[in-house]
Amino acid sequence: MQLNLKNPLVFFDLETTGINIVKDRIVEVSFVKVYTNGKEESKTRRINPGIPIPPEATAIHGISDEDVKDCLTFREIAKSLAIQIEGCDLAGFNSNRFDIPMLAEEFLRAGVDIELSRRKFVDVQTIFHKMEQRTLSAAYKFYCNKELENAHTSKADTIATYEILKAQLDRYPDLKNDIAFLSEFSSFGNNVDFSGRMVYNDKGKEVINFGKYKGQLVTEVLQKDPGYYSWIMNGDFPLNTKKMLTEIKLRGFNSK
Repeated sequence: MQLNLKNPLVFFDLETTGINIVKDRIVEVSFVKVYTNGKEESKTRRINPGIPIPPEATAIHGISDEDVKDCLTFREIAKSLAIQIEGCDLAGFNSNRFDIPMLAEEFLRAGVDIELSRRKFVDVQTIFHKMEQRTLSAAYKFYCNKELENAHTSKADTIATYEILKAQLDRYPDLKNDIAFLSEFSSFGNNVDFSGRMVYNDKGKEVINFGKYKGQLVTEVLQKDPGYYSWIMNGDFPLNTKKMLTEIKLRGFNSK
């Protein structure tokens, strides 16, 4: 099924040094950009993470320190990558929980201002899990009747994810061929920040989603515990979390 798009949709996948979005870094990014007229454009780039790639990560994606030693860093490609995905919605496999937060963190570290929160995100894994409860290789076999060769390479995973979404639309009449619907359907929560440290409650207010203040309004926590903001800003938290908390804090100042 041809995707019904209002904006270009970028399917992407990241290979990284690990799964900690604060400490780990991207070593490869691959994307398939699907335009509103159905035209497709794909690209894969290796990236020097600036830190050693652990053997356990290399064992998964096959990328070693030697493979990326002469590659550009993310900071060096950040602006061109931002231009390539400007005005696009984003899709991936487990992308809402990992790839989107990791990409946002890398852009922030590189000092590139790209407002990802305004995009629509389609997580094909979430759709799959809601419908079938399986994995990427099984999804590819189930929906496309193909074996996923070269799994855990960003290019193979990205192309498979794109094909799976089209097959899901063919298979399930209840799935609307509309990115806004698919984004809502595949969302994993009502996060304020990408890592879900803060979420919106049923009244649309930001609340803390972890620790001793879990469930309490962010504005009230900042007011009664002024040190909480400093603790977050100086702690081992994602830059995106710090950015969103700062916006809430500044909004409080401006409303006075």
